[in-house]
Amino acid sequence: MSKGSVCLAYSGGLDTSVILAWLLEQGYEVVAFTADVGQEEDFEAAEKKALQIGAKKFIRVDCKEEYVSKVLLPAVQVNAVYEDVYLLGTSLARPVIAKAQIEVAEREGCFAVAHGCTGKGNDQIRFELGYYALRPDVVVIAPWRDPEFFNRFAGRKDLLEYAAEHGIPVTQTTAKPWSMDENLAHVSFEAGILEDPDTTPPSDMWKLTTDPQNAPDEPEDLTIVFEQGIPTKVMHSEGEVQGPLDVFETVSRLARRNGVGRIDIVENRYINLKSRGCYEQAPLTVLRKAHVDLEGLTLDKEVRHLRDQFVTPTYSRLLYNGCYFTPECEYVRSMIAPSQKTVNGSVRLRLYKGNVFVLGRSSETETLYDATESSMDELTGFAPTDTTGFIAIQALRIKKYGQSKKDRNEPLTL
Repeated sequence: MSKGSVCLAYSGGLDTSVILAWLLEQGYEVVAFTADVGQEEDFEAAEKKALQIGAKKFIRVDCKEEYVSKVLLPAVQVNAVYEDVYLLGTSLARPVIAKAQIEVAEREGCFAVAHGCTGKGNDQIRFELGYYALRPDVVVIAPWRDPEFFNRFAGRKDLLEYAAEHGIPVTQTTAKPWSMDENLAHVSFEAGILEDPDTTPPSDMWKLTTDPQNAPDEPEDLTIVFEQGIPTKVMHSEGEVQGPLDVFETVSRLARRNGVGRIDIVENRYINLKSRGCYEQAPLTVLRKAHVDLEGLTLDKEVRHLRDQFVTPTYSRLLYNGCYFTPECEYVRSMIAPSQKTVNGSVRLRLYKGNVFVLGRSSETETLYDATESSMDELTGFAPTDTTGFIAIQALRIKKYGQSKKDRNEPLTL
């Protein structure tokens, strides 16, 4: 007798293929669900494999448009970044996938959802907090936290052996055992030989970006147009594109072929472990660079400082920690758009062998920069003598501080 239907987040890779077979062994019926968030994957092969293993149905949901418009572009608006370098490519996709999976589970009459996240990673938290927010009564099956499963499959070697025994085709091998996650924003690599932080990633690991050393010898220029902080148009040597998805995919293609966006870091997981990760984050690298630059021209100083001190780091941390569907994240998200009303204009960029250079920026409507006022050669804006009073006021407390140190015979030192 069936224990009921489970909707499994299924990638077609090693872990979820074995999990699918294991769930069937446990007496569940399985709906294999895949979210298309822009990963370069053979979905027909994944469907064939899932059905071959025994899934009663394979459902693919195209989430690309929603992913770009609802999550990726707001991340560009807020300059989202975790620990200064990671542009949150994996984290950004999780709310979209969780939402689509819950919708499929409800439509297909599944009482439970399952995933293939490890018990030491961030993704288990991201998915499950999303599941519970979207469907509070859902049952979550997490095999990598089930003793019966993880005692049977102690590592990737056991998974590979099980797959071979059951005729499950997989792309991972013992020679290339790293785990990979891909979507429109990036691709990540971890585990296997990458767990040694001093091991240089092999050149054949990188999937999306050209090796900067092999990138074109001629630089490639492009112009990105922003409206209220959202990139709406891209112009380059091959033409012009508009629309959220087309803009994102075009920037991605240009950046990837010029070797832009590779990073190799050790980061702090939410679960209080450090993790080594390698990422190819080409489109977000370019878009964030352009957006930050345009804000220098168009965004009010105090608004920018407040946003940078609170909204950006808080939103980035909440995304990384899987707290997208929470009251605090909803509150912080509401602060993004108001800060971007004046961020309108265009930025000219040059891509060259892994680098992104800003060539110039302009705005016809929102520039806060006045060349005449800022000029060192013109007496406009305010009189030079006005600065004397400004400095005198700023110096009041500094003088008192200096005098107090002097009275205590505590010299100021470098």
